[in-house]
Formats: sequence, C-alpha cells, structure tokens
Amino acid sequence: MKARAETDHITGKMKGGKSKIIAAVLMIAVAAMACDRSIQYSENYSLEKGRWSMFDPAKYTCAIDDTLKIYNIQLSLRTSTDYPYRNIYLFVVTSFPSGTFVTDTIQAMVTDEKGRWLGRGTGDLRELTIPFKSNVYFPEPGEYHFRVIHGMRDTLLNGVYDMGMKISLTGGKAK
Repeated sequence: MKARAETDHITGKMKGGKSKIIAAVLMIAVAAMACDRSIQYSENYSLEKGRWSMFDPAKYTCAIDDTLKIYNIQLSLRTSTDYPYRNIYLFVVTSFPSGTFVTDTIQAMVTDEKGRWLGRGTGDLRELTIPFKSNVYFPEPGEYHFRVIHGMRDTLLNGVYDMGMKISLTGGKAK
C-alpha cells in the first residue's frame, strides 16, 4: 500500500515534503556523527559466568598497516559489585608481527578508598575504562596479538564479566 502525499488544493503544491526531507537528512547526519571514525579496533572478550581464570587470557588480534599514525589503547573491565577487591592487576602481553613480544603490568583501581565503584554503570554491573598506552605508534606493519591476563592471587577471579580493548587514532603522526 502506497502512502499518499497531501496536496494544497489552492496552490497545487505538495505539503510536508520539505520537512520530511530535512528530517531524513538530519537523521543521516546524526547517524554519521555517531560513528567514531577514529576507532581502529574494538573487541570485548566475554567471560563465562562472571569468572576469569588466570589460565584463560583475553585475546585480541589487530592488523596495523600504517606505522606513522599515533594511537591510544584502552582496556575496559566490566565487573559486578560482587567483585571482591578494590583493584586489579593485569599483565598485557603484546606480540609484534616480527615475533618479539613485550609484557606490561597494570594496576587499576576498581573502587575508591571508601568502597565506591569507579567507572560507570547501574545496578550491580560496572564498566571501568583503563588507559593502557597513550600517543604510541606501532613500529611494524602487520598483525599484532594482545593477551590480557589477570594477576590477582586467586586463580579464578569472580565477578568479572568482560575484558575489552579499544585502539583509536589520535590524529597525529609519528616522527
């Protein structure tokens, strides 16, 4: 069934055509702005039943073609309020296309000194953004592999649902 446009019987012109076109253009513009073109890679690693074993690292693979662009790398941690600690230690192992690797250690606070949850969220779920590397470039083109392993004393860490990684462009170039 076709929709019929209304016509102004005095002037013979169609009613509402311009406003519909303007509304459609605005919707397309808003959708285009919502897409963040600076994000080069974004992936979440879901952990079954909110349990993270130190023997089950979160794994990410990202292809980098341009070695002159500058990037920021962030991790995101989604926990429940059942997470038993104020902080989390993470080991991030980066494997370069050449086969060499680097291991970084991160300590991130999950709650403040009064036990208030950091990050954002509602109910019993919280998401914390953890800056990993800022203003860095990838020295080799090719496929980079990242493994994130929790470094807590418990082999099985309860209350962790997702571990994410996001790599975004800063807009700068390496020197």
